[in-house]
Amino acid sequence: MNNITCIITDDEPFARKGLQGYIEKIGFLELKGVCEDALQLSDMLLRQPVDLLFLDIQMPHITGVEFIRALSKPPKVIFTTAYEHYALQGFELDVLDYLLKPISYERFLKAAWKARDYFALRRNPAPAVASLANSYIFIKANGKLEKINFDEILFIEGMENYVAIYLPGRKLITHSTIKSLFEKLPHGQFIQTHKSFIVAINKVETIEGNTLHIQEYQVPVSKYLRETVLPQIVK
Repeated sequence: MNNITCIITDDEPFARKGLQGYIEKIGFLELKGVCEDALQLSDMLLRQPVDLLFLDIQMPHITGVEFIRALSKPPKVIFTTAYEHYALQGFELDVLDYLLKPISYERFLKAAWKARDYFALRRNPAPAVASLANSYIFIKANGKLEKINFDEILFIEGMENYVAIYLPGRKLITHSTIKSLFEKLPHGQFIQTHKSFIVAINKVETIEGNTLHIQEYQVPVSKYLRETVLPQIVK
């Protein structure tokens, strides 16, 4: 895979330096420029189009949100900000991730890998038709093996050495850990929102604070996973 070209834009020198140091540690990120505000960024993009922006929101002249809205075909964006209340606007703009300052290297690395997965998929699209063998799973419940189609699953709840699989109109309980079951689910269709819950992304109907509404059920989102979970669901 080719490197992901990127630009840092932040009006705080310390923040720019910190992000630059993080990028230098990640081999697949290629830094093409560092800007202090959106005006500098606009000039740089005319000379040097890139794949990805690490973009602060609260800046002089024009905010990062306003800047992205003004572009007809913006690069993909990872917002970096100290203000959590901008998160919903970030989701609406289809940003890749939303990093709250102070940003740890571990959290930055997670965002970088998300970007890598996104560009890898865009450059090498997955086959349009999935294998039938990857569309279901058999589990042991009620003393027999039950076939479950992945597209029927609403969410899964872990209960120590058992899991409850919620389907429309019924619930199945099987002897398993939530970790081992998650590994058998198709990548990209399900997401772990809490240490005890996995949800089918396309079954989420509404989001209210740290609660997901799926039909008549309410599923929690851990405050530690919120930053990574919500963008994937909203998209």
